Amino acid sequence: MSAAVQAKAASRLLLSGNEAIARGVWEAGCKVAAAYPGTPSTEILENVALYPDLYAEWSVNEKVSMEVAIGASMSGARAFCAMKHVGMNVASDAFMTQTLAGVVGGLVVAVADDVGLSSSQNEQDSRFWGRFAHVPVLEPADSQEAYDMVKLAFDLSEEFNTPVIMRLTTRVCHVKAMVTVGERDPRAISGFKLDAKRWVMTPANAKGMLPKQMEREGKLRAAAEISPLNVIDDGSDRRIGFVTSGPAFMHLKESFPEAPVLKLGFTYPVPVEKIRAFQASVGTLVVAEETEPLIENELKAAGLTNVHGKDILPRLGELTPNILIPAIFGFRGETPPPATTYPKIDPFPRPPTMCPACPHMGVYYTLSRLRKRVQISGDIGCYTLGAGHPWNALDSTISMGASMGIALGMDKARSEETKDKAVVAVIGDSTFLHMGMQGLLDIVYNKGNVTALILDNRTTGMTGGQNHAGTGKALDGGEAPRVDFVKLVEALGVKPERVRKVNPYQLPVLFKAIREEIEQHEPSVIITDQPCVLSEFYEKFKPYKVVDQDCTGCGNCINVGCPAITVSRSESKTRPDGKVNELKFTTIDTAMCTGCHMCVESCGPKAIVPAVPVLVQ
Repeated sequence: MSAAVQAKAASRLLLSGNEAIARGVWEAGCKVAAAYPGTPSTEILENVALYPDLYAEWSVNEKVSMEVAIGASMSGARAFCAMKHVGMNVASDAFMTQTLAGVVGGLVVAVADDVGLSSSQNEQDSRFWGRFAHVPVLEPADSQEAYDMVKLAFDLSEEFNTPVIMRLTTRVCHVKAMVTVGERDPRAISGFKLDAKRWVMTPANAKGMLPKQMEREGKLRAAAEISPLNVIDDGSDRRIGFVTSGPAFMHLKESFPEAPVLKLGFTYPVPVEKIRAFQASVGTLVVAEETEPLIENELKAAGLTNVHGKDILPRLGELTPNILIPAIFGFRGETPPPATTYPKIDPFPRPPTMCPACPHMGVYYTLSRLRKRVQISGDIGCYTLGAGHPWNALDSTISMGASMGIALGMDKARSEETKDKAVVAVIGDSTFLHMGMQGLLDIVYNKGNVTALILDNRTTGMTGGQNHAGTGKALDGGEAPRVDFVKLVEALGVKPERVRKVNPYQLPVLFKAIREEIEQHEPSVIITDQPCVLSEFYEKFKPYKVVDQDCTGCGNCINVGCPAITVSRSESKTRPDGKVNELKFTTIDTAMCTGCHMCVESCGPKAIVPAVPVLVQ
């Protein structure tokens, strides 16, 4: 059991922002919490699920998690959902309507922006959603504020009859700080009350709510002006005053400890008059915000002059001291102090790769052998690594579930050069359930000539191995119904004879299945069925080794891509025809090897054998 779950009121704990939010959600009397895993927000729901007296679930995608939370709020319970920034794009359909209808129980949405793109395909500023949806946005700077603000967010939601967004960033989510916690405030659930004018969002009903939404935003604007979340941290060097929010505040105080800073925790609606008054007390106003110039532009639109921001500071990445100090010193026409220097060390190159025995490796090894014959659209997950060395077997990765639609587009837009190439879509099991099913249905409905590879490794691997509807396990680890992917794709219209389930460790079988299916001129699906090596479902086998005197240096095993296989020595050999072959003799790290057998399948001279002799009974 987590120490945070067991901690009594007034305890001080070292918590990440994600852990702190989970504790705050529980203390606020939340009854229902839902999410789809996505870095940097994943650990919020993992920790929420540890607390008693509430329901928590992994939803199949962010839209469903939002709808679950909305349904709970409509029923009078406090509700919470969490997602990363791109997940909010998925959830926005339901969210944008609910901002008109409002809430009964408090509804808080935590959206974690990956500022600096640590693990995302884009860098998105979720503060836009506050403006777009006319709802308040709160931004914590550290774990204590994350804990405090999520509790305040529930109160704010109920006071103003609105969903509330908590905009987090990777730094807040993952960095640990001391947090003083309290106790749970149990809340009664009033139950769902019939109110068709409010909950049945036909155009006529929705239109009547627009004036109320505008009135609410005016009240929120007034509340932001006096909110205790917007505070001035004063300083003696008043040449420049900063307006900032989130972890950028910490970086500013480290960089310019004597400068006055207006720290915004309630960042939308923007407290323009409070900022105007602050500006009058300093020489120049600089808005330091990650990442878009939202506050800066709104201040200029409100008539404030001598306001600087993105003319000095970058629009991408974090505003860390190494960015802030030279930028502000340069703006003031001063030479920045010398930066701390460290010995220059060229780190050993470690390109991202898959784990030893990852079942995805066999798929990409096979696709690489068919590379000239196929176009391959990919998706979001561990298998995105198939675009790299040694496979180079992925042509696109755009968004969750996009492999299906993009494959169909490739099929329907064939050129003279690609008319004879097969189109393959690669997608993981969790991603397929998240947003890929509709794409496959579209391929079937529109008679696409596409082969879909569903890589079922029985986990949500990229975000740390969370359960989903295809694992047979729920968020709490308990037993749950498990989706049958074969039946599912058949239900989506794929002909039974065009659906295959194969073991990706059996490379000849896999190669034969892919080669045969890409020659069909109708939708087909190949499902791989081996679990992630880091999951509870994986069974490790005995490791292998290379018999050095039998190895010919062909390098086939290297092309499988397993990090347990390394080159021990290289040789150049000139053939009779004068062509030079580069031979790569290999070895296997038996401590890493899990005995998946893929390298054995690739080895022509049979130089790879069990490292531990098999006892004959």
